[in-house]
Amino acid sequence: MIIKKLIEKSLQIFESKTEAVIALQEDNKFFLIKHHDDLDSKCYFSKPFFCLILQGVREVIMGGRMFEVRKGQSFIGTHNSPMMSSITKASSEKPYIALVLNIDFNIIRSLYEKLEEFSFTMIEETSGEVKDTNEELLDSLFRLMLVSQNKIDSLVLCPQIYREVHYRLLQAPYGQKIRTLLRVDSHARHISKAIVIIRTKYNETLIIANLAKSVGMSSSSFHNHFKSITKLTPLQYQKNLRLLKAKMLIKTKGISVTAAAFEVGYKSKNQFSREYTRKFNVSPSSDRSL
Repeated sequence: MIIKKLIEKSLQIFESKTEAVIALQEDNKFFLIKHHDDLDSKCYFSKPFFCLILQGVREVIMGGRMFEVRKGQSFIGTHNSPMMSSITKASSEKPYIALVLNIDFNIIRSLYEKLEEFSFTMIEETSGEVKDTNEELLDSLFRLMLVSQNKIDSLVLCPQIYREVHYRLLQAPYGQKIRTLLRVDSHARHISKAIVIIRTKYNETLIIANLAKSVGMSSSSFHNHFKSITKLTPLQYQKNLRLLKAKMLIKTKGISVTAAAFEVGYKSKNQFSREYTRKFNVSPSSDRSL
């Protein structure tokens, strides 16, 4: 089985490495991850990505939905969404191993132009999916991993196989989710633009009417489709983003609770503390002291 070959090759690559994360390409588009222990939930700000679990189990919460991703399954996120993730099954004997590939929409766009004459079945647009990974996609990922280990092969062959992987993603069961972002009339494409704006101005006051207008939608249509895709209202999305940003500031930079609250756009420290505690089940002051 290809999945077995991927695991064996991954362990071979890690033999001479001490890092938990290895970039398989110099441009940091293709990663190999290994952990021997379970990891508590951490917050990330994901750009479009593809993740294949080779061994172990990862739990992902995105857009208010929880996904459990197991061996041979892959998870794809197509919107710039705040995400909580934890490793729930890993050990020294069978470490957690995963491949992560950043999705290049320039490649997707060029491929779509060749495929747009074919009809695709429209499905519900949401921010993430978990599926069993088909053999064609596994095969292209295995070949990408192999050629990445040789400098000359990587220089010549990686761009071709990397492009092939994107083609396989488009043809995979969750490929429609990627394709919708490229359709001019796609609601997901408009919402993706709005998410970029919110991420850029997350600490500013959000006026829904102005945001909707900036992406060419009416306020009601924008609100409905935003919630359909992200499972959150725009204001809930912004609040989650602010709280995740604040958690990162408190945990990684050690700044005060008051400073973190104001930095991410809160006007009231008390309100910030209540919402932080409600989301993370720990107060920001306690989180800072851990």
